[in-house]
Amino acid sequence: MRTIIFVILMLLPQVIYAQDWEERQLFNESASADKLRIISSTDSALFAPIIDNFVSKNPGVSVEYLVTGTADIDRIFRESPDAFDLVISSAMDLQLKIVNDGLARPITNVSHPPWAQWRESLFAFTSEPAAIVINRDAFAGHPVPKTRQELIEAMRSRPATFRARVGTYDIRQSGLGYLFATQDARASETYWRLMEVMGALDVRLYCCSGDMIDDLSNGTIAVAYNVLGSYAAARVESKDVLEIIHPSDFPTTMMRTALVPRDAPHSQPAAAFVRHLIALQSGADNEVFPLPPLNSQLNDDERATIALEPALMTYLDALKRSRFLAEWEDAVIQK
Repeated sequence: MRTIIFVILMLLPQVIYAQDWEERQLFNESASADKLRIISSTDSALFAPIIDNFVSKNPGVSVEYLVTGTADIDRIFRESPDAFDLVISSAMDLQLKIVNDGLARPITNVSHPPWAQWRESLFAFTSEPAAIVINRDAFAGHPVPKTRQELIEAMRSRPATFRARVGTYDIRQSGLGYLFATQDARASETYWRLMEVMGALDVRLYCCSGDMIDDLSNGTIAVAYNVLGSYAAARVESKDVLEIIHPSDFPTTMMRTALVPRDAPHSQPAAAFVRHLIALQSGADNEVFPLPPLNSQLNDDERATIALEPALMTYLDALKRSRFLAEWEDAVIQK
């Protein structure tokens, strides 16, 4: 038995490095000092300017930036909590639970609003509304929906246009999708009617915002629901094709968060990176920080509709999650 355990421990780092990442990028490879390993759900195209700015100010630090889905981040990190220096994710509930489980390292004396941090260990650095993003061609000559109810009416009135051309998250696989879904369901019963209509139209299910926006841009789908508007806004080449709609009935706004693991190999430069994130977002330099900062145009009610608080973990309870997913499958996967 001891031999088996020893072999597993020896092979574990190899398993981590063999992970099939969505993206893997190295920054400042020639640095001879610390190498930060960041696991993140944010596409490298959006995060590269932030890292480039950090290494320019910290030339002795290199960065390995690893991108995967929000649910995978939580799983991979929990399997190897000492393998990463920073965990960055849009799934606020999963991040909060990591802190609650004692797996994050506090960073003291950080000047940051109380509503944008949790236990001095989890720090928000963006404020991003979930959006309805449409391909304009599908709505030519028709009203553009401004609310979820109007989207329902548009799909019901023209089912041939929208059949198999509506996309949203597969919340069984996407941590962010699950977070958005549970928050929408808490806010209004309209969410369940919307899911039933989408299900009847053979909705396409996605892991992430980027894939939905790809299919919106090429016309595969006409509508993406609960997509991150920041990803759509970043597609300069699609600005005349796509339209971003922030539903006026109720906002669902998440905050992207970062934490330093309790057992991070390079905790000091990792903490410096968190401070760097906070400083950059407050400066709102779009070239260096291309994500929506906390000090955006949202008002106080909208800026943190999903608050960093223990209630976030309600739907992570195994029984509640199982019931919610069963109800979602009944609505969306109609047989």
